[in-house]
Amino acid sequence: MKEVKIQLPVKDLPKSWYNIIPDLPQPLPPPKEPETGPSRLEFLSKVIVKECLKQEFSDQSWVPIPEELRELYIQAGRPRPLRRAKRLEKLLKTPAHLYWKREDLSPTGSHKVNTALAQLYYAVQEGVEGVVTETGAGQWGTALSYGASLMELPCVVFWVRNVHDWKVDRRTLMKMYGGEVHPSPNQLTEVGRTILKENPDHPGSLGIAISEGLEYAEKHDGYAYSLGSVLNHVLMHQTIIGLETIEQFNIVDEQPDLLIGCFGGGSNFGGFTLPFIGEVLNGKRECEFLASQSLAAPNISQGEYRYDFADHAGKTPLLKMYTLGHDSNMPPIFGDGLRYSGASPILSLLRNLGHIKTRTYPVDEKDVFEATRTFLQTEGFLPAPESSYAIRAMIDEAIECKKTGEEKTIACNVSGHGFLDIFGYKSVLNL
Repeated sequence: MKEVKIQLPVKDLPKSWYNIIPDLPQPLPPPKEPETGPSRLEFLSKVIVKECLKQEFSDQSWVPIPEELRELYIQAGRPRPLRRAKRLEKLLKTPAHLYWKREDLSPTGSHKVNTALAQLYYAVQEGVEGVVTETGAGQWGTALSYGASLMELPCVVFWVRNVHDWKVDRRTLMKMYGGEVHPSPNQLTEVGRTILKENPDHPGSLGIAISEGLEYAEKHDGYAYSLGSVLNHVLMHQTIIGLETIEQFNIVDEQPDLLIGCFGGGSNFGGFTLPFIGEVLNGKRECEFLASQSLAAPNISQGEYRYDFADHAGKTPLLKMYTLGHDSNMPPIFGDGLRYSGASPILSLLRNLGHIKTRTYPVDEKDVFEATRTFLQTEGFLPAPESSYAIRAMIDEAIECKKTGEEKTIACNVSGHGFLDIFGYKSVLNL
């Protein structure tokens, strides 16, 4: 019988992150300046940690993880287990083998800690006095608050108002870590004041919160802006997930045919899949990749592949990506971490070249959360609403295998836990 829990020894924790840029089939389109206004690239160079910007444009396939940072990763519970979902397989009566990577086991409950610790480590090395960011579902804001507490740095978080208002317990957790949390849009920024003047009840969006975080960093000397998704260095930090997973599949002498991840901006999907995609591109393995997302924000599945801003106010450079439009209105969902207008440039290029497939689910989230309930009742663990999209897609693929008789090996990344999201599940499932 195959192992149910595959644990990588601490001694085998990866010593480097994987940077896919040198292995891409064609050059990644560079950021561009808009035709009017000040230089956005110059602006970013002032507000983002310099080492992170250096990594953003690195042409090295492997970037060493500093030893002190590896120790922080170990303290935060890395390496994380890969589990075989045998009870779920039995319930579905599928010939497929189902696996899930446990990024929910971080101190804050999500994969976001992987890049939060890295960005903060470099921030301290450069003498940064504080950090500011945005957050959608709250996982990134919590992760940065946690990391900042370890580094003894103040942390300011602009949180999408709609989610800020219902996730009271996660807001409390951020504050316990020492985070200063503000609903977005907010009167603290010019961006927020302009939006609230037009609509005092604006629910907010990740694009707006990014604009507010950037403005705050610009106006507060010593503060650096940290981003939790989309950019190349963020996805690179997250590849520790996929690198561990490769070794874990080697332990059980099995290889995945399909990797699945939920998709908002691309951080957990990229972190899980990019090391595998790199091996596919280099002819070392065969595997398919599926991004699962909501019709509330189907950026990589239904967006346009073009240059666009990464924030509402147009403070960032233009990035070549799949986008719904940086100022688009997207309906609120409980899986709000997936509610973002643009997709990672790296993953957008790979999608455009046919290496990534996509699937979308209805805005009401009923089918997605029913999958969560099935997973909970068989495997016993409650995933985050965002991760539920990956689980829904995995279950759908397993059911298809039952119809065809195909014995696929399918793995998904459970990017976070859902213990602070109970209200969302209760609302959708009428519990």
